[in-house]
Amino acid sequence: MAAISGGKTYHHGDLRNALICAAVDLAREGGPERVVLREAARRVGVSPTAAYRHFDGRGELLAAVRDHARRALADSMERAALRAPGADTPALAAEARLAALCRGYVAFAVEQPGLYRSAFGTPRTAPGDPGTEPEAAVADVRAFTLLTDALTALAATARPPRASRPAADAAAWSAVHGLSLLLLEGPLRRLPAQRRDDVVDSTLAMVVSGTRAH
Repeated sequence: MAAISGGKTYHHGDLRNALICAAVDLAREGGPERVVLREAARRVGVSPTAAYRHFDGRGELLAAVRDHARRALADSMERAALRAPGADTPALAAEARLAALCRGYVAFAVEQPGLYRSAFGTPRTAPGDPGTEPEAAVADVRAFTLLTDALTALAATARPPRASRPAADAAAWSAVHGLSLLLLEGPLRRLPAQRRDDVVDSTLAMVVSGTRAH
């Protein structure tokens, strides 16, 4: 066993999760750049050597943080959807769910910028590594799946029912992701709260109306 601060000890079987928790805290504080395996080990109270028994390097730890951040993002979206007001018709209910999911997406980015950047902005971990993922991996991002399902449900309320337009899911994702980045790192980051809410409302209305119009 490896000693940690406070006289406690960690069983090796728990150390991996402890390191991930420490790395998530680091990401929350400063984004993916802040995640360093040695620092995570220091926070847990173990040697770097002990940490390297569970992670080959920083890239593997960053991947674990990325997965955690993506789950947290999807959880934020689902919580927002649960708070969406009821609606009198299936079409209005589908619109409300889509807007709420998008609102939960943007809210997570604004409230948890370090984790949000870690979910999508993982830096390069080795020379020549482009830091990208295979296209097929996009389907594994639950936030994207939630948007896709909501768009499909909204399209199904049309009379007659229709399929959602090609790439509508990617377009909706691009809209909320782009807005999130503008609010975090772009010219919109200095907007007062009320003005920011207005911009979010307008963007989400555009996403919903654009889906309804096709």
